[in-house]
Amino acid sequence: MTTTHKAHCLVLLYPLQGHINPMLQFSKRLQSKRVEVTIATTKSFLKEMKELPNSVSIEAISDGYDDGGIDQAKTFEAYFIRFKEVGSDTLSQLIQKLANSGCPVIDWMSKIYPIKTIGPTIPSMYLDKRLHDDKEYGLSMFKPMTNECLNWLNHQPINSVLYVSFGSLAKLESEQMEELAWGLKNSNKSFLWVVRSSEESKLPNNFLEELTSEKGLVVSWCPQLQVLEHESIGCFLTQCGWNSTLEAISLGVPMVEMPQWSDQPTNAKLVKDVWEIGVRAKQDEKGIVRRGVIEECIKLVMEEDKGKLIRENAKKWKEIARNVVDEGGSSDKNIEEFVSKLVTISQVIKNHKK
Repeated sequence: MTTTHKAHCLVLLYPLQGHINPMLQFSKRLQSKRVEVTIATTKSFLKEMKELPNSVSIEAISDGYDDGGIDQAKTFEAYFIRFKEVGSDTLSQLIQKLANSGCPVIDWMSKIYPIKTIGPTIPSMYLDKRLHDDKEYGLSMFKPMTNECLNWLNHQPINSVLYVSFGSLAKLESEQMEELAWGLKNSNKSFLWVVRSSEESKLPNNFLEELTSEKGLVVSWCPQLQVLEHESIGCFLTQCGWNSTLEAISLGVPMVEMPQWSDQPTNAKLVKDVWEIGVRAKQDEKGIVRRGVIEECIKLVMEEDKGKLIRENAKKWKEIARNVVDEGGSSDKNIEEFVSKLVTISQVIKNHKK
């Protein structure tokens, strides 16, 4: 083990953008406390990356589908079975490689360390600003249209823009996409809408051609943190993925919720009923959120007196999010405790080998 680091952690990332972002931010926090971090993810996922961080060491393992990942596997079941088999073997090889390099990782967390909260796991410059230049996650499957988004937002009034994004995985049905498009248009709010290239064909005929630059902007991907931070943003229409939810909370942006699957309905309930920083756009009997409902929810949050409490609560939770990761906050204390125990175990192992 080198003398410049107290200990060495191996962080295994499941190969999805939404899983990688928070673990990457946790890794940066550990590094700021002189813990060496090696990130491991699959070869197939790394091939898809548009950018890679230079702040952490990255190693590749195999999921058994090195040329195409889940797409090559065809089904999730086949992927998980193969990933468990091949991934376990190649991860063991990586652990042995790191052990032989003089910087061994320590197998102890799952055995003795309890679950602790460490979030919100978003770049430090949007919260406590203790990790200088930590403005982006740094590991992305998509290339954002940064200049187009920010230049457009710079010409919009304060709190006037609705930001719309369903994340990196959600696939809306064509009928739902059409209802959403007309709901946005009928709201009479300017909007910035992320429509991934694979989803663009579902937009109504001539929707993009007839969209004026004053009314809205549709992009294939955007720098979401910079967008949510922008003073022109007044509301976030979201699928309530956990990362998007935390980002909205941390930047004080109220939400209109259209959850799709997995943890998103639970997150949406927390947003609406517990934290009271958003409203849920309800589906009809066909499972479609209609344009009128979308329009009504947008206006409630951004205009009406009923949305005033939501907007005020969003500001309150922004302050809470900053405080928990700042020095002495609950998340900061938990990370300090984690590092302290990690260093103690590391020293015991080091002394035992002498």
